[in-house]
Amino acid sequence: MRRHDRRKKPRFAHVRHILVGNKPDAKLCLEAIQDAKKPLKIFKKLAKQYSTCPSGSKKGDLGEFIEGQMVQDFEEEVWSMQPESVPRRFIKTQFGYHIIWVHSITLPDDD
Repeated sequence: MRRHDRRKKPRFAHVRHILVGNKPDAKLCLEAIQDAKKPLKIFKKLAKQYSTCPSGSKKGDLGEFIEGQMVQDFEEEVWSMQPESVPRRFIKTQFGYHIIWVHSITLPDDD
């Protein structure tokens, strides 16, 4: 976990993810989501079924987090995504392979 720069107002994001331990499982889940008629519904189902993260029991819901709270590679992927878009790829961190679904990104207000 990194600390955010207090001089800079941080971004927030509401995110779900599926965390798996190997590339074949990540590929299997990603392809199922991308091929689905209702990708979010399948994402939630696969999170419950496959995710090794405790958030799996909540269909992958990590809730809202503040910039600097997650590992850097995970956050970089979150900030690069369009909210409510179907994931295009999975990423690897020290925890395993993540498939990420971004519900919303909240940018800081400019004063």
